[in-house]
Amino acid sequence: MAAPATSGPPASANGSLAGVAAAVGAPTNPMATAMLTDQYQFSMAYAYWKAGKHADRAVTLKAHEPRKAGTTHPQLPGRLACFCSAPTGGILAVSQLWRAPDLTHHCMDPPLISNISSSRHLQLMFDLYFRKNPFGGEFTVFAGLEECIKFMANFKFTEHDISFLQSVMPTCAGAFFDYLGEVDCSDVEVYSIPEGSVVFPKVPLMRVEGPVAVVQLLETPFVNLINYASLVTTNAARHRHVAGKSKVLLEFGLRRAQGPDGAISASKYCFMGGFDATSNVLAGNLFGIPLRGTHSHAFVSSYMSLDEIPNKALRNKDGSRVCEDFVSLVQEWLQKFQAADSLGGVFGDTNKSELAAFASYALAFPSNFLALVDTYDVIRSGIPNFCAVALALHDLGYKASGIRLDSGDLAYLSIEARKVFRAVEKEFNLPGFAKMVITASNDLNEETIDALNKQGHEVDAFGIGTYLVTCYSQAALGCVFKLVEINNRPRIKLSEDVAKVSIPCKKRCFRLYGKEGYPLVDIMIRESEPSPKAGERILCRHPFIESKRAYVVPQHVEELLQYYWPGTSDKPRAELPSLEKIRSRCMQQLEKLRPDHIRRLNPTPYKVSVSAKLYDFIHCLWLNEAPVGELQ
Repeated sequence: MAAPATSGPPASANGSLAGVAAAVGAPTNPMATAMLTDQYQFSMAYAYWKAGKHADRAVTLKAHEPRKAGTTHPQLPGRLACFCSAPTGGILAVSQLWRAPDLTHHCMDPPLISNISSSRHLQLMFDLYFRKNPFGGEFTVFAGLEECIKFMANFKFTEHDISFLQSVMPTCAGAFFDYLGEVDCSDVEVYSIPEGSVVFPKVPLMRVEGPVAVVQLLETPFVNLINYASLVTTNAARHRHVAGKSKVLLEFGLRRAQGPDGAISASKYCFMGGFDATSNVLAGNLFGIPLRGTHSHAFVSSYMSLDEIPNKALRNKDGSRVCEDFVSLVQEWLQKFQAADSLGGVFGDTNKSELAAFASYALAFPSNFLALVDTYDVIRSGIPNFCAVALALHDLGYKASGIRLDSGDLAYLSIEARKVFRAVEKEFNLPGFAKMVITASNDLNEETIDALNKQGHEVDAFGIGTYLVTCYSQAALGCVFKLVEINNRPRIKLSEDVAKVSIPCKKRCFRLYGKEGYPLVDIMIRESEPSPKAGERILCRHPFIESKRAYVVPQHVEELLQYYWPGTSDKPRAELPSLEKIRSRCMQQLEKLRPDHIRRLNPTPYKVSVSAKLYDFIHCLWLNEAPVGELQ
């Protein structure tokens, strides 16, 4: 049974946070507390507090519609008017830039500037995003939002936390720790792309707004909660894509994951990314994920003979009679199987300890008998022994589930096993026996599944562990949490590596769809710009490369960022859906992508763009903030 849907916070989070926490629930990992952050976050919080810039929200500042090109604001000094007069889609002339040394003010009217300058409190806005898609691909699946919301709902420092912080920060004023004891997230607002969405580099996954000290304390836990979740969900989605829709995918990574938390997170997010079930019992209990599993090689090798089975009786499925000696029935069917003309008499003696293990397991689970057949010899022993037990179960009204291959040439062995199942169906007139499920495991990954597909195989289900949950081919997604605006003054982070230059200011993000229903481009615009509309042409520009630009006439427009944590606002907020619904969203989003964006070999990069006005502003701010060198 699927886990129940989790409701979001109430329309205003400035009421009883205890009630909010009760409605949202606690983080899955009890270690996800307010103390789960880096030491320097507390150092910064103290510095902000010491300067008196930590607590109150700044005056709410209203966005204004942009002015037309070629006009100036009547109240702006001449040196500040150049931004308003810049041609759409172009860059300001160098002479204009020299006359405008403080371009950070250009997005605001003078009354707003005065409001800011008179306030000692800092209202920050951060974007959480990543710079490059993982695994050499061109898409990422966003995950971890629900855990972030749960973290905020339960964000509070305990007396023990405060005592410890005082011990490691002995030079800080005592009043600072009193302040920390009162801190919560009631004054923070979070906008986010819905969990399970396909996302791309540079586009904000989350926008976090609020008082500087509190928002800084959220940085590390948010990046931690999003980073691995999105990485492993993407890994699972890539495995789903290469395996195909018809195959069953089983997550078997518990014993190989990085600790209990890594295992639990992997099970949850692999299911979100398209896997069908897990072997992890605790994850099944916590999240309602279907559980699957069978016995191990140790179970098979622990039996020595058929005499070790004390209770050999098995009631038939409808309960009408009891087979007093199921083991003898299995032996009879093994003899028939070995003598069958259609099988060519190629099967000789099998390993009797393996037969005993299979019979014992079938007695325990007659309705769900799946045998691991490679302990001794798949073709000569495992498959004949499985067929004998499966045929005996059929006599009593049961249907065996299938076999698992955990070693050897999986393509060849699966094909040979299928041939045997077809022969048994024909020889004994057992409709459906040929479709017996064949599950493969043995350190599978994306590449091996792709290779199996190219070779040809008869595998129905893949059990994947190590390479899936450890994200073996890439250690981390590389999420970052960057300041983009402070008290309505846009901020930019520069770098000699253009990929690390941030996109400043408060933004709205949209996905533009074409005639065929595929998304064409994601576009970021300034908060004050009008939204793109279906059927209306819009210029989309690469954030940093001047020559990369195109007009797009979208047939459908989707706004990406939704309101998930309302802070002091009474705006309607988005609900947190159930895990099943998030999984469905992920599958639907992947189906919407053009095939060349998600293919394994040389995928086509998806376009991420900015509006012409945002492009102009980025480059104006960039040139204004970058020091000018001097040659002598």
